[in-house]
Amino acid sequence: MTRRKIERALLSVSDKEGLVELARELSGMGVELVSSGGTAAALTEAGVPVTAVEDVTGAPEMLGGRVKTLHPRIHGGILADRDEASHRDDLATHDIDAIDLVVVNLYPFVERPGIETIDVGGPTMVRAAAKNHGSVTVVTRSDQYDALLDEMRANGGSVGEQMRRDLALEAFALTASYDAAIVAWLQREETLPEHLVIPLERAHVLRYGENPHQQAARYRERNVAPAWPDRIVQHGGKEMSYINLLDVDASWSLVNEFSDTACVVVKHANPCGVALADTPAEAYRRAFACDDLSAFGGVVALNRELDVSTAEAIAGVFTEVVVAPSYAGGAIEALRAKKNLRVLEAPLPGISGLQLKALEAGMLVQEPDCVSTDRDEWQVATKATPTEEQWRDLTFAWQICAAVGSNAIVLAKDAQAFGIGAGQQSRVHSAEIAARKAEGRAKGGVCASDAFFPFRDGIDAAAEAGVQAVIQPGDRCVTRRSWPLRMSTESPWCSPERDTSGTDVDPR
Repeated sequence: MTRRKIERALLSVSDKEGLVELARELSGMGVELVSSGGTAAALTEAGVPVTAVEDVTGAPEMLGGRVKTLHPRIHGGILADRDEASHRDDLATHDIDAIDLVVVNLYPFVERPGIETIDVGGPTMVRAAAKNHGSVTVVTRSDQYDALLDEMRANGGSVGEQMRRDLALEAFALTASYDAAIVAWLQREETLPEHLVIPLERAHVLRYGENPHQQAARYRERNVAPAWPDRIVQHGGKEMSYINLLDVDASWSLVNEFSDTACVVVKHANPCGVALADTPAEAYRRAFACDDLSAFGGVVALNRELDVSTAEAIAGVFTEVVVAPSYAGGAIEALRAKKNLRVLEAPLPGISGLQLKALEAGMLVQEPDCVSTDRDEWQVATKATPTEEQWRDLTFAWQICAAVGSNAIVLAKDAQAFGIGAGQQSRVHSAEIAARKAEGRAKGGVCASDAFFPFRDGIDAAAEAGVQAVIQPGDRCVTRRSWPLRMSTESPWCSPERDTSGTDVDPR
């Protein structure tokens, strides 16, 4: 592998962390340093010998610093291929000295977006050096300084081909994400922008994908602050898999919809148990009781500190993952009794961005589903008005229903889900599944549907389960967070605007 000795370096950085230490080491190795603007001033103040860029180019900085490194004596020195005779001849003809190392980081546009923080010269130098990494080393972050110096110390001031290539890859990833941030800023007022450029970086490799034979990893957006998945602390158990993370995302998002103490049990991205209670232990018991068969091997999420009694109850059932905001003393130890159980501590989830689903050579993109629980935006479409208890259960079931895969039906009573029908091709089958799982426990409760009932058969299934009120979307969407809903208490099994008979029919 070809090694390249570093004899001349260009340093031009916005973030000056570690700059002086790096420059001193390079100078001590006999490297000539060239620098511009504030970087040159910082080195001069520190007593490090440096040549100013304007002394190399023969042209002063101008336009308030917008133009200083855009010059053939700089870019010729960066772009010259050392193995190409004609390039060496051009350098000699125009009296240009080669530049072997480029240390540049960019104006902080992501932190302070604006026209004046859009860097021009920095990305140009970075791209030039990365393009010519066969001859030039490019460094774009202060956390790369130590590795660079270690490589040079161990190899007589030279850098190997693999390191130059790796650093060039990081450089191109930087300029790509930097440009993506600028594109996003220029389109910041658009809900669905014309250009969607999302730079992602690998956060960690997962145990496996949706199936054990598939490789998988979690990626995160490069230009945003760490989101809640980045700040999860795992206290025990096996490595996370693709399905584990999907289930954690589904359960954690839903459980934090509730202000009261709540527990959510999720299996394959669908809730199979949800309940509110006065204590975490009681919330878990009630959620687990919804569908204890499906809860086997599921993910349990609580929105309150998990105590020892709750931990002991969870540890008594085969569970893949537990996620909570914090753990009381002794709770983690109780859960670690199950050595494979993944125990996660997570911060509150933030506001979801655009939702993407991959298609071949493209994406489907939509706004996140914002569930309104404002009664002022809802309409009662029947003669009777829900009681206060029914209102609470309708709101509770509606929040759950939004998290269930369509076609979705939720039967609930007293802030406890008793039957959840998910992901069926027909709404009636989801309703029948929910009714069967409820086993009569939803009598006097409520039914939530994620879409209108096209026929009365789904309503009949809910009626047979004994519900007394139904909540469903209407036939139009007023605003993004305002859905007119149809509820029924006196004749709970039909929507007057949808019933083909044109009358309120009581199937009892």
